Amino acid sequence: MQTITKKELIDRIAEKSTYKRVVVKRIIQSFLDEIIDELGNGNRLEFRDFGVFESKQRAARTAQNPKTLERVSVPPKRTVKFKVGRLMKLRLTNSHARAGSDRS
Repeated sequence: MQTITKKELIDRIAEKSTYKRVVVKRIIQSFLDEIIDELGNGNRLEFRDFGVFESKQRAARTAQNPKTLERVSVPPKRTVKFKVGRLMKLRLTNSHARAGSDRS
């Protein structure tokens, strides 16, 4: 497995389209900023067949420091949950099946 950066995605999209890299970069950054803003406002983002992003409130809890075994209070916090969409689920399932057959 390798890590793909935002820069690499921008370069790929610019190569496949008629747009210059700087334009693609601005569009992608605007898109990501909008996702962050909407999740920050507590909204749910649904991209059909891709997935759903939701902001969730995590309850306060008591945890334990593994080194000292001391009890620590963890305050409530907001986090983002992502639920995989239909097409992504199919793609992941099919790529996993292919990877498994390659090992034989």
